[in-house]
Amino acid sequence: KSDSDTYSCDIGDAQSRAKLTVQETPILFKQELQNEEAKEGKQVRLTCELSKPGAPVKWMKGDTVLYASEKYEFKQQGTVAELIIRDVKSVDA
Repeated sequence: KSDSDTYSCDIGDAQSRAKLTVQETPILFKQELQNEEAKEGKQVRLTCELSKPGAPVKWMKGDTVLYASEKYEFKQQGTVAELIIRDVKSVDA
């Protein structure tokens, strides 16, 4: 996308211009989240794989956006995004 711009070829007495518009490829899930079961007090890791490395990921529980804390840890390496939930309780279901 950052290559989108107007380009020109200049030969001194004349110039030719063209506009390049680059359309971004949509980010898709290569592997979606899977249902998990866990015992209370344990740690759970939810993982998904994206079609584009470094894509921005927002983790949510229902309609609530999650933020990194002692409870939640986010990891993202390449195309893999992970949510780690520590010390799970029944309210985390």
